[in-house]
Amino acid sequence: QVQLTESGGGLVQAGGSLRLSCAASGVTFSTYAMAWFRQAPGTEREVVAAINWSGGNTYYAGSIKGRFTISRDNAKNTVYLQMNSLKPEDTAVYLCAAKRTLELITSRYQYNYWGQGTQVTVSS
Repeated sequence: QVQLTESGGGLVQAGGSLRLSCAASGVTFSTYAMAWFRQAPGTEREVVAAINWSGGNTYYAGSIKGRFTISRDNAKNTVYLQMNSLKPEDTAVYLCAAKRTLELITSRYQYNYWGQGTQVTVSS
């Protein structure tokens, strides 16, 4: 059974940093594309960043480009999201997602495994 467990969320002041982690179990992690999505109340779930199986190909949403970095450690079955220069508009539940593919996937409709999410709140 595939399980994704996020951690690292919390409350931070604007301009601060957080690092989210998503640990995967029940998968051959190195064969999965991974991504971080976020969802604020009353909004649709949106992709934040995505990474392919090897980490050699990444995607960033325009709103976070230059501030966030996605990475993965296949030996630890974990994907990370380093978030710097956080803004109040980054406040959301952040969820990681997985799909068994060698491609880079950015659409939420193509991911078939999801974590429960971790809350990130940025105060002004």
